Amino acid sequence: MKLPNKIGVLTSGGDAPGMNAAIRAVVRACAYNNLESVGVYRGFQGLIEGDFKELNARTVKNMINRGGTFLKSARCKDFLNAEGRRKAFDNLKRENVDALIVIGGDGSFAGASVFGKEFNFPVIGIPGTIDNDINGTDYTIGYDTALNTVVDAIDKIRDTANSHNRLFLVEVMGRGSGDIALNAGIGAGAEEILIPKLNMGLERLLDSLNRSKKSGKTSSIVVVSEGEKIGENILELAEYIEKNLPEYEVRVTVLGHIQRGGVPSCYDRVLASRFGVGAVDALLRGETNVMMGIIHNRIISIPFSEAIKGDNTIDEELIRVADIISI
Repeated sequence: MKLPNKIGVLTSGGDAPGMNAAIRAVVRACAYNNLESVGVYRGFQGLIEGDFKELNARTVKNMINRGGTFLKSARCKDFLNAEGRRKAFDNLKRENVDALIVIGGDGSFAGASVFGKEFNFPVIGIPGTIDNDINGTDYTIGYDTALNTVVDAIDKIRDTANSHNRLFLVEVMGRGSGDIALNAGIGAGAEEILIPKLNMGLERLLDSLNRSKKSGKTSSIVVVSEGEKIGENILELAEYIEKNLPEYEVRVTVLGHIQRGGVPSCYDRVLASRFGVGAVDALLRGETNVMMGIIHNRIISIPFSEAIKGDNTIDEELIRVADIISI
């Protein structure tokens, strides 16, 4: 594979704290290696529309501490079509861009993989999603920041729960993976954690809440991962608990998109920087159609086909810890 002279970088899918730090690292790694770099605005949509801007080490100053993505992100149905991908390829060639780094999640990598193979175009992925649900990496950019945001919010909710002897159901993001729910639940001292994969069931939840009440707890926090089907939705779950355990006064908090925003944590800034430099290094080694990952604190590259085949498994040891310390 011909080594690149000009590298494009874009962010795709949901935003995540640390994406700007990753862009910054890519651009400065390019500058360090005497390569040109160009930013693609609005993800694959900008790729199709030719929305490019030249970047250099100075244009990305003061970006490492900013949440979101200054390149912006967008969903793009046109990239699913061969015609749309052809337009994207033509725009890249017109701008003399000969390699692409995509920062996003598994959906973004699926599109990038098809594009790379279709046009024999070098593509590298950097995992950026708060859900931490990509196979082949211990952590994704944004997960640590989101986790701390959730724990901070639950800490505040517990003050109110304790003051009024209430049961709070707190819905968090994370899709079906449940990493945010499980780790934030442990970190914030939740009495129960509901995750789709664990399939806890209503009766076990009621039994657990009954035990908490009998043990002398006057308030409780239950963390619910979005996608949990123990009730049709979290409001119906609250109604069910109140109906069967009338001694509880139940309140619902859906944290929503507050979990995506905010200043990235130090860990996410460092991880994003390592991924950004690693992605440029991978291209200079002649690699393509791979995602950067971190396993046992080592930066690795794995094929897109491995990264997008499924999410990480739930940590059984953490489940056991959660059960023990919630008595």
